[in-house]
Parts: sequence; structure tokens; C-alpha cells
Amino acid sequence: MHAATLSFRAGEDFAEQTRSLAQGLGLKSSDYIRQAVEEKNAQVMAQRIAALSKELAADHLSFNESLEGALADGLD
Repeated sequence: MHAATLSFRAGEDFAEQTRSLAQGLGLKSSDYIRQAVEEKNAQVMAQRIAALSKELAADHLSFNESLEGALADGLD
């Protein structure tokens, strides 16, 4: 796996808090940030999947309701 480097600007308070929390967990700051981003990415993906699932369910419900009238159209 080829590793890429990301950099971003952060305020000193954010950087110090991140270092402190990472140290408290026995992690390097970069590992702590990597885990946080992975968790956030998973959360965003789960929210997206839930939204798409809800949209698809609504589409299916609408389609099924449109077919209900066809059940009594003389096809006995």
C-alpha cells in the first residue's frame, strides 16, 4: 500500500487537544487523526446508505400502492 501525506492547518488549541487525547490512548497524533477520519467516513457512508434506503423504500411503497387498484380490474 502506498501511503499519501495529507496536511491541514489547525489552531494551536486543536493541535494540543489532539496530541493530548492521542497520548492518553497511547497513539501517535497521526494514528489518532487517521482513526477519527475513518470513523467519520464510515458514519457519513452509513447515513448515505440509510438515506438511499429510505428513498428506495418510499419509491417501492408508491409503486405498490399504484398497483393496488389493478388488483380489482377484472382479472379474476
